[in-house]
Amino acid sequence: MLYLNTEHLEHLDLPWNLCIETIRRTVHVMAAHEFSQPIKPYLLFEQDPSSRIIAMPAYVGGEIGMAGIKWIASFPGNHARQIPRAHSVTILNDSGSGKPLAMINSPLISGIRTASVSGLMIQEYEKVHPWTDKIIAGMVGFGPIGQLHLSMLTQLLGDRLGGLRIFDQNPDVLQHIPDGLNARVQCVGSWEEAYEGANLFLTCTISSSGYINRKPRERSLLLNVSLRDFTPDILDYTSAIVVDDWDEVCRANTDIEHMSTHRGLKKEDTVSIVDVVCSNGLAKFPAHEAVMFNPMGMAAFDIAIGSLFYREALSAGCGEELEE
Repeated sequence: MLYLNTEHLEHLDLPWNLCIETIRRTVHVMAAHEFSQPIKPYLLFEQDPSSRIIAMPAYVGGEIGMAGIKWIASFPGNHARQIPRAHSVTILNDSGSGKPLAMINSPLISGIRTASVSGLMIQEYEKVHPWTDKIIAGMVGFGPIGQLHLSMLTQLLGDRLGGLRIFDQNPDVLQHIPDGLNARVQCVGSWEEAYEGANLFLTCTISSSGYINRKPRERSLLLNVSLRDFTPDILDYTSAIVVDDWDEVCRANTDIEHMSTHRGLKKEDTVSIVDVVCSNGLAKFPAHEAVMFNPMGMAAFDIAIGSLFYREALSAGCGEELEE
């Protein structure tokens, strides 16, 4: 069995376009119903309701042909302890024999999956609503997930990214902005400053409840990565709600659950990422409205990205072989 950790993943340094294309291929596998993905259970703790450990098993068929599970712990309170919020281990199994092939001991693989799904959504949005001017982006939260999204955005959009306004309550994290981006990245003092006028907006926080209640810019793309930053009032301004999987995302105190409970949002009011990629799902919505994407995180995507890094590691002779 091959063992990969953060150092190995960083050494491979796979381009974002390759990771995004892996997510796209996985979506097509899902559309063909060549996958299995049980609803993921949450291990909760009475003493800290915000903390959880999640089991995410999946099988992805087609050319990916891999099974496995991600076991990921999310403890928002770790932020105050100055230790990482997320810890995860991904196990990959041969889908023909069940033999364990790899163990990836790193939360980085989960972050790469998250930013890759965002990248795919950007690509799909641009097919329907191409940005003709420079893209003005806003971001709240600049921890590890925000930093990976900045890397993805700069590689995916290149010079088309005209500027990025970042707000984080911890100013120390802003030292992670690469020196070469200082001319395009601006640190602002509030979420409102990051949000107002942005035609691409991302939430990458550890927020436990919504606070964003203002009208977004028309024809903008809202990537609600952290899922607990918007209030149900956003439905006053847009009906264009996209999810990765309704059954997964409409629970666990997410913005989608609150929209369902307080505003009557239903599954049939939304489109899924499979609809978007395979059935021109964004055409369902009024062209002038902002599109809001809410990704709970799908195990199939984790297994696909893990499979990509596993195979690239084998080719590069990267990682450590563990004896049975």
